[in-house]
Amino acid sequence: MKTRTILRSAPLLVGALLAIPASAQIALESNGYFRAGPGATSKNANRACYGLSGADFKYRLGNECDFYGEFLFSGTVSRKDAPEVYKVHFMPAIYKGNASDAGDATYSTAQMWGEVAGLDFAPEMSFWGGKRYHRGADIHIVDTFFEKLDGTGAGATMPALGGKLDVAYYRADGVKDASGHDTPGSRYNAWLRDVPVNEGGKLNVLGTLTKGTFDGGKSGASLSVRHSQSGVFGGDNNLWLQLSQGSAGLAGNFGTLTDGSDVKKWRLVDGYQFQFTENLGGQAIAMYESKKANAENGGDATITSLGGRLSYAFTRNFKLLGEVGIDRVAPKGGDAAHLTKFTIAPTLAGGKGFWDRPELRLYVTHANWNGAANTAAGASGLTGIGDGKTSGTSYGVQAEFWW
Repeated sequence: MKTRTILRSAPLLVGALLAIPASAQIALESNGYFRAGPGATSKNANRACYGLSGADFKYRLGNECDFYGEFLFSGTVSRKDAPEVYKVHFMPAIYKGNASDAGDATYSTAQMWGEVAGLDFAPEMSFWGGKRYHRGADIHIVDTFFEKLDGTGAGATMPALGGKLDVAYYRADGVKDASGHDTPGSRYNAWLRDVPVNEGGKLNVLGTLTKGTFDGGKSGASLSVRHSQSGVFGGDNNLWLQLSQGSAGLAGNFGTLTDGSDVKKWRLVDGYQFQFTENLGGQAIAMYESKKANAENGGDATITSLGGRLSYAFTRNFKLLGEVGIDRVAPKGGDAAHLTKFTIAPTLAGGKGFWDRPELRLYVTHANWNGAANTAAGASGLTGIGDGKTSGTSYGVQAEFWW
């Protein structure tokens, strides 16, 4: 069936190629990422991963139970006799929530969008539309982008204040509610990016307006300010201050579209990464977050996190990785949940640097938590904790590739 479909499509593909002017230049490129590998716990049960219910993230080294891959293919068409450039981006993705499960993974289209730049009436602007990842800086060790606008929409990018200004509109077709009604939403983003403000320092300011466009949907707004500084003790630092209210999320995306103005959140995040020597590198994070929320979103709480990962290369192809993460979720009027996670991972690598990949890691992870963490995990269905124990150990092998 698939072969016949491809054969029927062949004349269309040939026709499309013939329709491209002879003066056109076509460039194709690809990049991607995947992680996968077997794992287990010290009791020979299914693998366990350790994270607190209500936290924004968990520390990922030796602590990822899923199987995930994303593969981006981009094509650029330009002409020698015209200034405009057209690009198309397509990213299929594969995901399996438990990598030890022998069942089929889920395949999806993570991105499919097009852009054009260099038009005669706006030579310094670019325009895009479709489904895309629209992201800023992340902190890799917790697998979190703190500016994350991903979705289906359209927008434009233009020069501004020595950096760039992105403006975009996104539409979310929500799932049906308990009464069978659709729950769509609209979002507007304005993002001032990479504006020089001091030597080695740049400013990013992201503003968001959201609206749940259905009966019971609420409005919201958020503001994110990030200062990026290079040359900090031989490394690079990102400092975020983020605030949100109502149906907007802290990272500039949708929050919960039924949240009203009584739901308020703010957080301060600092991420630091370094390569002190050819052999020694790492990354660290510190975060404080406060939220005032309704009972459906866990109620009022404060969330704190502190952790880091070190990478030391003994040879070009052998590293030792170590990671420690300490998390705390303190609900108002309740007991605070605590979790400390430690991982050590001898690693085969494609280079000495912290960012050099591929890596093939043999890891051992140990975690300790308290009774309040068990109580919260029991309500959320998290794996690894919530079984009455207050510690656990897991081990396994993980491959992480990007290119």
